[in-house]
Amino acid sequence: MTRPLRLGESVDDYCPRCRLLLDHHIAALHEEKVAMVTCRTCHNSHEFRHGQVPAKRKRKGEDNKSLMDQVLAGLPAPPTATAAPPPPVRKRRDLWAEVERLKKK
Repeated sequence: MTRPLRLGESVDDYCPRCRLLLDHHIAALHEEKVAMVTCRTCHNSHEFRHGQVPAKRKRKGEDNKSLMDQVLAGLPAPPTATAAPPPPVRKRRDLWAEVERLKKK
């Protein structure tokens, strides 16, 4: 024989704010059945959902394209890539010649 549930006891339930199945405290009873619970994580009070996760929502739209795909479809095609010119070649300077040139000044 199991004992009846009491206020403050712990039960598992789905939290709509956390969107997870978490541990809750019993906040209200109605005719010895759990009516309201409080999430121990976010402290949100809500009706007891019997641990059932709600069904996922279906998206509206003609063909579930992402917003980025819709934006990219409206842009013109990118220009073709051209070969970049090679970087300029630096001459190696003779440091001793540079020192001698500075001494003459």
